Amino acid sequence: MENNRHVLPIPADVLAEVRTHIAAAMTALRPYVLPLTPTERHDIPKMGDKTLSFVEKSYEFAEANPSLRPSFIDMTTFQVDMQDATGLRVVGNAALQLYESISDTEMLSGSEAYQTSLGFYNNVKLLAAQDVPGAKAVYEELKKRFHRPKRGGGEQG
Repeated sequence: MENNRHVLPIPADVLAEVRTHIAAAMTALRPYVLPLTPTERHDIPKMGDKTLSFVEKSYEFAEANPSLRPSFIDMTTFQVDMQDATGLRVVGNAALQLYESISDTEMLSGSEAYQTSLGFYNNVKLLAAQDVPGAKAVYEELKKRFHRPKRGGGEQG
């Protein structure tokens, strides 16, 4: 393929090393992370970029002004929440960048492999129509695995 951008293979040992590091990170965080249900994810108030400064200032003022703090606020757990919310934000951003790099490269390499396969398939299809020896068997085998919608809504090979 002329415009193939993904040309440097990732060695198997590099992929194995990455999986090992990801597993180690998951193991290290396991005692501290708390999974949420989809409903919980939807329903809880969320701290984002716009609310971060509000939360930081509130924490600073609550810590500096105990007389203004309501009795239901526990500064120890507030501190834990602040520390982990900001610390995990940095880790999460790094993980997101890693995920996006992996996802983009996976998508690109898959697309390029698929496009190359289509080129091969179409060539074999043409050769099979011309009765080139061996082409029909290859075409028939690939045809079983190549499904695309028919114009009428069904599938064809």
